[in-house]
Amino acid sequence: MVKSNDAKVNIAEFVLKERKELHKYTIARIAEETYTSKATVVRFAKALGYEGWKDFMVDFEKELQYEEKHRKDIDANYPFSGNDGIQQIVQNILQLQMESLQDTADNFDYVQLKKAADLLVNARRIVIYGFSPHVYCGQLFCRKMMTIGKDADCCRPGETGLMTRNLTKDDCAIIISYAGNNKNVDPMQRIPLLKRQGVPLIGITSGGDNYIRRTADIVFSMSTKERLYSKIANYSTEESVNFILNVLFSCCFARNYNKNLQFKVHNAEALEKERYTEIQNIKEK
Repeated sequence: MVKSNDAKVNIAEFVLKERKELHKYTIARIAEETYTSKATVVRFAKALGYEGWKDFMVDFEKELQYEEKHRKDIDANYPFSGNDGIQQIVQNILQLQMESLQDTADNFDYVQLKKAADLLVNARRIVIYGFSPHVYCGQLFCRKMMTIGKDADCCRPGETGLMTRNLTKDDCAIIISYAGNNKNVDPMQRIPLLKRQGVPLIGITSGGDNYIRRTADIVFSMSTKERLYSKIANYSTEESVNFILNVLFSCCFARNYNKNLQFKVHNAEALEKERYTEIQNIKEK
């Protein structure tokens, strides 16, 4: 026979153990799993001050959401110390990158995202402005865009002025800068000419007010967790910029999904036919 206190302990332990999946359980299932009864489960909720189990679950779900949103973040500047073992380093970098992705996704303005996709799909040419390390993210984006037949390129150091002179209202420029403030240096110093020539401008920068945010037509916010230079690496911003660019590419791809897929696969077959693998699940059919 299960005593009353034992029953409450069993239910409490089950609630904590299954907290993320608790909403999937019926009262009857909880009673079965805890070797109690439906009435006991209801009394457990009433003992906590609720009218019944449903009222308890409403607050419980709210608490879970709050806990998830306000969980302790990993320090983006120093996500590990010299005393951390390999497993801890793996987990910390994993958590930091996941937090950066979620932070970036939470800041998306979907109306602006649609407008940006419109600009990119209709652009004659897409040019990315930025310097290391973000320019490497831009190069990956350009390669993806070229796989679906879009003319895309990254400005090389020393050629930003020449590249800018050749852009028109039919093109689109993407400027990536974390600080986004010094309008006397590249890439920000090219913004006035881009604006005079009517080139649509998409900015990717940190949160808060800065020069890019005030001048670009559309702005996306990277995860703003890192300091400018006193840090181990650009773990957070790299993940954030890659995510924004991947979303932009995917939105463009989806506009003409079948056509883009056929174009990409056809070109990949022609260009990568020498690639070979012994792993069955990644072999091409």
